[in-house]
Amino acid sequence: MMRIFFLLVAGAVFAGCGSVRSSFNPNKKFSPQQLEKDYTVFQTLLEKNHPGLYWYTSRDSMDYYFNWGREQIKDSLTETQFRNIIAYVLAKINCGHTTARPSKNFSRYLDTTRDEKLFPLSFKFWDKTVVVTGNLHRKDTVLARGSLVHSINNMPMQKIVDTLFKFISSDGYNLTHKYQMLSNRGNFGNLYTNVFGYSPRYQVAITDTLGRKRTVTVPIYIPARDTSMISAVTRLRSQTKKEKKFQRLQAARQLKIDTANNTAYLDVSTFGRGVRLKRFFRQSFRYLRQHQVQYLVIDLRSNGGGSVTNSTLLTKYISDKPFKVADSLYAISRSTPYHHYIKNYFLNKLFLVFFTRKKKDGHYHFGYYETHFFKPKRKNHFNGKTYVLIGGNSFSATTLFAEAVAKQDDVILVGEETGGGAYGNTAWLIPDVRLPETKVEFRLPLFRLVIDKTVPKNGRGIQPEVFSGPNVEAIRRNEDYKMKTVLQLIEADKSKQ
Repeated sequence: MMRIFFLLVAGAVFAGCGSVRSSFNPNKKFSPQQLEKDYTVFQTLLEKNHPGLYWYTSRDSMDYYFNWGREQIKDSLTETQFRNIIAYVLAKINCGHTTARPSKNFSRYLDTTRDEKLFPLSFKFWDKTVVVTGNLHRKDTVLARGSLVHSINNMPMQKIVDTLFKFISSDGYNLTHKYQMLSNRGNFGNLYTNVFGYSPRYQVAITDTLGRKRTVTVPIYIPARDTSMISAVTRLRSQTKKEKKFQRLQAARQLKIDTANNTAYLDVSTFGRGVRLKRFFRQSFRYLRQHQVQYLVIDLRSNGGGSVTNSTLLTKYISDKPFKVADSLYAISRSTPYHHYIKNYFLNKLFLVFFTRKKKDGHYHFGYYETHFFKPKRKNHFNGKTYVLIGGNSFSATTLFAEAVAKQDDVILVGEETGGGAYGNTAWLIPDVRLPETKVEFRLPLFRLVIDKTVPKNGRGIQPEVFSGPNVEAIRRNEDYKMKTVLQLIEADKSKQ
């Protein structure tokens, strides 16, 4: 996440230093009539096609929230103000795949403006605790990593967290995911400024790393004024295509070997396509077999999902028995109103027509994944002990893998609850919808996926067998506490042999 944030900031700085300010006006207001049109499209598509609209929220409650949203657009609003309304209503669905995005023009504006301003601090959030993890003002020695944060601009952090949670979508009632979303570098600042607005300076009440309570004033961060950042961008621009491609692949997946401890570390930050995972898995597990590696650590803490084909492939190398991806996988409708606002509508329509069949429950089922059992790999199957690192960012296809291997005696899940729901989710086909007037976008899942119908539908993620959560001292030391727990488990297992 740090690398991603750095590249985003760097791109904004470079573009700002060499381009003409966009004519786009982020403060442009849309009339109530325009907003009503967008909101009608938004609500109608969700009610007609979202397969999990009433999964965790009753119809009466969703009707209340839809009505609340419509009542907020009696006056003209900016795109940001309208997008906040959309995000608030979407969060009430309790579906982590259903989120709002800025219009393309708004995103381009942020990439080209010379006046880009960023909230300067990043934090780690967990239950009633907020700790500084990063400060863009690198010369600031007071607001250092590990400082406990109590308030910003005289507003208690718990009130800030409770407010921002209302705009974050999650699977069911999962708070681990919401805390992690705020902890991901850059996310808190973006959401905080969207909801509370910009401030040229922030009054931050803290307990510093020496235990002293104090209030610190920190200015907003302007990347274009940071000469060291501009130099970093210049270095990035000088990289060859081959170097950039290598870095992209390394960020997506890596295999590291500790020969002394006979342990391998497989870091897979995405199951997305385009990063050669099939070849990577094949080569990695061949190496593990050839070198008789006994312990494997699979790090999925940053894996937000992607292709089910890729997550299933990894499962084949670990699972000790045939497994299914889902107990049920279906869409609630094949027809879609306002389909001209949906990206890739034609391809999604073809998929629904040719690969789903209507059953007695009235839903359109993708039967292959409901009945097909995938067999474990025979060649290069890993037969040692596996430790899987999970957390609030482990989402979507990642939960399919974790669910499939969790009950094995030789597989141990370590870390925190997954962000993705244990019972199921709305993954599979998730086209973007672009609203006609504001051009605000939101994701519209078309399928409901129940992973295991015997799991309680309690709105929680997959729980680790060995919990390893944050603590203040570990954050101050910048310690990988989850990996430390795994290493302790491996040492304990070795001592038994």
